[in-house]
Amino acid sequence: VQLQASGGGLVQAGESLKIACEVSLSNFSAYAVGWFRRAPGKERSFVAGISWSGAGGPGTTDYANSVKGRFTISRDDAKNTVYLQMNKLKPDDTAVYSCATRPWGYSDLQGEYDYWGQGTLVTVSS
Repeated sequence: VQLQASGGGLVQAGESLKIACEVSLSNFSAYAVGWFRRAPGKERSFVAGISWSGAGGPGTTDYANSVKGRFTISRDDAKNTVYLQMNKLKPDDTAVYSCATRPWGYSDLQGEYDYWGQGTLVTVSS
């Protein structure tokens, strides 16, 4: 299983950026995806998660308190891709963003995930 994160870059504070995570799984709709980030000098932390796509829709979502109201996680199962739309970015959002996947429901615990991608760097200047 491979995960490829993309879309990172350099933006100014207040701007938006959308990053993506493409997952090489034939039954991707049965998997949850979590976004985590590692800021300079800090440990990796949970950002957002989206559960598998059940019969009724795209899955439940959850966010870290620091990004609630600014970030939105979504999925497109036809493209095996999960997105993270980041609005009103702050310098504190500067980090390497990595995605991970596990069956069914998301988790905010890194150890609960089976597969990880390399990450994409997001830099927010003040």
